[in-house]
Amino acid sequence: MKLQAILDAVLDGVVVLDADGCVDVLNSEACRILETTEKVIGTRVEDLLGPEHPIVHLARGVLAGERTAIQDDIEIERRLTGTLVADAAVAPLFEEDGSQAGAVIVLGDRTIRNSLRDALSEREALASYGHIAAGIAHEVKNPLSGIRGAAELLELRAGDQRARETASLIVREVDRITTLVDELMVFARGEALEPKAGNVHRILDAVLELIAVDPAASAVTIERVYDPSIPEFLADENRLTQIFLNLARNAVQAMDGAPGTLRVTTGVSLDQRLAAPDGHMVPAVTVRFRDEGGGISEKDLSRMSTPFFTTKAKGTGLGLAVTRHWVSQHGGSLDIQSTEGVGTTVRVALLLDEPGRKRSPKNKQPESTPVENFEKARTA
Repeated sequence: MKLQAILDAVLDGVVVLDADGCVDVLNSEACRILETTEKVIGTRVEDLLGPEHPIVHLARGVLAGERTAIQDDIEIERRLTGTLVADAAVAPLFEEDGSQAGAVIVLGDRTIRNSLRDALSEREALASYGHIAAGIAHEVKNPLSGIRGAAELLELRAGDQRARETASLIVREVDRITTLVDELMVFARGEALEPKAGNVHRILDAVLELIAVDPAASAVTIERVYDPSIPEFLADENRLTQIFLNLARNAVQAMDGAPGTLRVTTGVSLDQRLAAPDGHMVPAVTVRFRDEGGGISEKDLSRMSTPFFTTKAKGTGLGLAVTRHWVSQHGGSLDIQSTEGVGTTVRVALLLDEPGRKRSPKNKQPESTPVENFEKARTA
């Protein structure tokens, strides 16, 4: 059996370097992870990944005589399918006489593992928001009704204009708080989606037409980079509109009236597969919103989807949290990457659940989803 066939059967990426640090052999999984082909054979590892890449430092150290080197969670930037996270191990390769012939790099794709971990954390967070929302509704909404009724009565009986204006202000503020509580209740109500076959580009176009006439977007150029091969898939059109509209508005507001570009990109990710309602794994439709605003600090980035946390002067802090909720209800994920002074990219991944796809019978219980399996393994 040929060596290449054996290497291609290995689930991890394998790259063999010669003594000079040039690619001698690589398998199909390494080609996928590095987004390359066998044409790179003979290429220096620095030219393949960049001279400052962590994997290059590991490889050069081993080639210089160091022991096997291991590093986890290394980011690998790819042009077409976005950043991938991998664990890397580099070991020396010896000739029969004991002299070093090169090095072997083994790459383990950890993107799916990390996305499952994040999905699990997100599900737990959304569940806790639901408990909080139910408690707030019980403890706050009833007293608010009484306050509003008393304020309306005061407004009717007030003897001067100032007293009437004060009572009216109380009514408006009560209504504002009630609206916030109602928005927060989306986490507790568990509203069912109404999925039907739809075209994601038609939904995006309708959203971007609304954004284009917004005065805040007067200096913004909107670019559409659509993948025409995306078929119709099952989703709740109204909720997708809500998701995309919120993300597009956030992107425009991030540019704060300055000239810039809002780039909306769509595609299909074969690397990231999501669990459909019947338990089967299907590819993901990805929608990216990239702005050229001021970016988000690392400190704030981890808190962006927390209810009532906002960096806007007049924001409620619920928009992104509700958006993440509806993405999660679709079985998808939402990821935010940002660099201060450069801009922000929000990536939404949705199930490519096509209308004609074969499904398990309704009376058959689906097998455990990857998230459930990950949770079981974590608590074992």
